[in-house]
Amino acid sequence: MPSPTDMRGSRASPSPEHRPATAHRPPLEIHRSVRRHRSASAAYRDGRIVVRLPAGLPAAEERLLLDGVVRKVTDPHRPVMTGGDAALAARAVALADRYLGGVRPRRVTWSTRMGSRYGSCTPSDGTIRISSEMAAHPAFVRDYVLVHELAHLQVSGHGPAFHALVARFPGAERARSYLDGYQAGGFGAARGPGGAEPVGNSWSS
Repeated sequence: MPSPTDMRGSRASPSPEHRPATAHRPPLEIHRSVRRHRSASAAYRDGRIVVRLPAGLPAAEERLLLDGVVRKVTDPHRPVMTGGDAALAARAVALADRYLGGVRPRRVTWSTRMGSRYGSCTPSDGTIRISSEMAAHPAFVRDYVLVHELAHLQVSGHGPAFHALVARFPGAERARSYLDGYQAGGFGAARGPGGAEPVGNSWSS
């Protein structure tokens, strides 16, 4: 008796592809279906992201579609995966104690409404907001963004005194180089939903 795959012939879908976790996302389980034409979907399941894509797409087109649907799933979860607001505030305090003389923000939160900004500081009320996009990047980059915003609690502008404070963070130059590359579109995490071209981030303060 022919197998189900033989009976379906050319309509058979390939076996799922499994990709390991990265710094930016959980493991992927990718299903390519001959029954799909242009649409794709992704959802969390048992600690992994299950993605369903059309079979037979050109490699570049599939990569853009995959990046888009995975980002839609992971973006809302990234701050939670790094410990949420509480962990972010605790890290800010640790960095302030180590590099900025113990300055204290009143409030430190993740924000999904930062647009293209890395972070913002409101010295008048001591509030620091960090873009949820930053949760997808290496820890030393997040630390640098926090130090940058914490320094604004002491110096409002971007003059020599401000840069001297930020330079106390030993990873500052490395983090700036990373962010320059990110802004130029050199990182896959910079792609927008559906594979849109990257939009550079910036400082708000």
